[in-house]
Amino acid sequence: MKGRLDHLHQGYAKSEGRPLPWMIAVSVLSWVTVAGVTGGRANPEVLYGMVGPLVVAAVSWIITKRTYTAAPERLMGVLITGMAIKAVFFGAYVVVMLRILALRPGPFIASFTSYFIALHMMEALFMRRLFANAN
Repeated sequence: MKGRLDHLHQGYAKSEGRPLPWMIAVSVLSWVTVAGVTGGRANPEVLYGMVGPLVVAAVSWIITKRTYTAAPERLMGVLITGMAIKAVFFGAYVVVMLRILALRPGPFIASFTSYFIALHMMEALFMRRLFANAN
C-alpha cells in the first residue's frame, strides 16, 4: 500500500509542471463538446469566449511560475500588475468581440464568463500546488 501511495504522490508532484497542457486540454475539450452538442450553433461565440481567457491564463501561469522560481518575494507585485493589465485587456477584448466582430452577446458572454472563472480557478489550484511543493 505504501508503495502505491508513494507512486501516486510522485505522479502528483510531476503534474505540477503540466498546468498549460491541462488548461489547454480542458478548454479545447469543453469547446468541442459544446460545439458538438449545439450542432455548431454556439460558434464562433463559444470559441472566442474561450480564446481570450485561455491565452491570458497561459501567459499568467508562465509569468507566475518564472517569477516564483526566480524571486518569490517579487510575486505579489507581479500578480498585482498582472491584474491591472488583465482588466484593461479583457475590457478591450470584450469590446472588440462584441462591437467589431459583432458576436452574439448571449453565447459569447456565457462562454467568456465560464472560461474566465474556470481557468482562474485552475490557475489558483496550480499556484497552491506550486507553493506547497516549494515548502
